[in-house]
Amino acid sequence: MNRFANKVVLVTGAAGGIGSAIAARFAHEGARVIVSDVNLQAAQTVAQGLRSEGHEALAIAADIANGEACRGLVEEVMAQFGQIDVLINNAGINRRGNLLALSEDDWHSSFAVNVDSMFHLCRAVLPVMIEAGAGAIVNTASQWGLHPAPGHIAYNVTKAAVASFTQNLARDYAPHNIRVNAVCPGEIHTPMLEAGVLRSGRTIADLDRMVPLGRIGKPEEVAALVAFLASAEAAFMCGSLVEITGAQAVA
Repeated sequence: MNRFANKVVLVTGAAGGIGSAIAARFAHEGARVIVSDVNLQAAQTVAQGLRSEGHEALAIAADIANGEACRGLVEEVMAQFGQIDVLINNAGINRRGNLLALSEDDWHSSFAVNVDSMFHLCRAVLPVMIEAGAGAIVNTASQWGLHPAPGHIAYNVTKAAVASFTQNLARDYAPHNIRVNAVCPGEIHTPMLEAGVLRSGRTIADLDRMVPLGRIGKPEEVAALVAFLASAEAAFMCGSLVEITGAQAVA
């Protein structure tokens, strides 16, 4: 497929497990991809890998916990490409613990990265899309934002905010032909998940057994859903929160 030929797609958290898969999916479908991450070296590695396959990809470092950095990121993309057709708000952090186990920094940094970054990035990108007469925004929420998991209050609450933000933005900007949707993944096999499994003393096989489909998800499967939601094939999807969980309930 070549659904994103001549489209400019900005992906945040694009050096991570799901983010790099999203960047690759859009690149393979013809997009010019901005691989943005707080880790410049990791972003450059992802972008260089895509370029080596003949795709167009540019790495830009940005600490999206900072509003000025968000605005600077959008300005740099516009200076380089003159358009932003798709924004993927994928970057996120997971500070584990119940309320009494969290520090204030855990709480505030969770909101800064998971929620405030969307506020700043969307405020910068929406005027571009309004002027263009179209656009697509896909946010990475979580199954846990809809059905909270124990011991992850900061992550759960921020991802619930992502879900609400998505639906509010969709209702406000659908009249401008800007579609806003969110994916809500369950357990996906990423480096972040592997680190959590190690801490818990469980194994990936343990997680696989908890999923009715028999295994946890792959980053590429989330990326495929994100690309669909951003594509013209999902032209009537706006304000949707799409779970991708293998039918697993929150444990």
